[in-house]
Amino acid sequence: MNLLGIDFEEWYHPELVQRYVSSKREPKIINGIDRIIDILRKNDTYATFFMVGEILEYKPEILDKILSNGHEIGFHTMHHTRVDSFDSKEQFVNEIQTFDRMTGGKCRGFRAPTFSINQKSGWAIDILADHGYTYDSSVVPAKTSMYGMSDAEKKPYKISSTSLGKNDPSGKILEFPIMTTKILGKKIPAGGGFYLRLLPLNLIKNAIRNCEHRSIPSTFYIHSWEITPELMPRLHLPIKNRFITYHNLSKAKLRLEKILREFKFTSFERHIRSSNSS
Repeated sequence: MNLLGIDFEEWYHPELVQRYVSSKREPKIINGIDRIIDILRKNDTYATFFMVGEILEYKPEILDKILSNGHEIGFHTMHHTRVDSFDSKEQFVNEIQTFDRMTGGKCRGFRAPTFSINQKSGWAIDILADHGYTYDSSVVPAKTSMYGMSDAEKKPYKISSTSLGKNDPSGKILEFPIMTTKILGKKIPAGGGFYLRLLPLNLIKNAIRNCEHRSIPSTFYIHSWEITPELMPRLHLPIKNRFITYHNLSKAKLRLEKILREFKFTSFERHIRSSNSS
């Protein structure tokens, strides 16, 4: 069984967009929640919604909509802030506590915006464990210009603040690294987002099959704004930012649906419960 995470964030949250957005920010992607849930329902798929907390502050009723349809809630910081750019550990703790109050203590998983768990921010793992979190999905076992640890494990492992990329038997947090593949010997991300829109679909499918053959869950993700491209404003961005943000954006939902029809996906906690009971 494979794992699906939906990074639920607004159009102004992506790192490559944030600095070019004015202070007047009207939420739009939130209006696509029903369409996203409907796609999952039609494909008999459960997902974990890694939610930016300020979205729940704006519209708290979507939490019940997510949970009542059998999906799970994960934490994606309150304002889509890179963990390695937090002003202090106390700020991160305050955000966890705020999100916990908003979700009634139902959250057990975390994903760092822009996969920003690294040597500078590894302290966050201990804080998550101290607050009852049981899993994380913030590691990409391939190096890119924005994130990644090329030597990190590709299968789930116990992560700790002193061992971010390799299994630590004493670790309290289970890490689910994002799926990768190789092209011409070079390891690259293949578990969704920009790479879902960039790579040939058959290459991604082969990566999922490879995980299944090795009895490893492929960890896949997609942004809420990639599933609802009609709600994503077209901003005037620098060429690289524009390419990464908008390239093949109109094809992301269709590609996701093709993957969901061919492979079985579930949410993180469902997978953990199933693994523990087997």
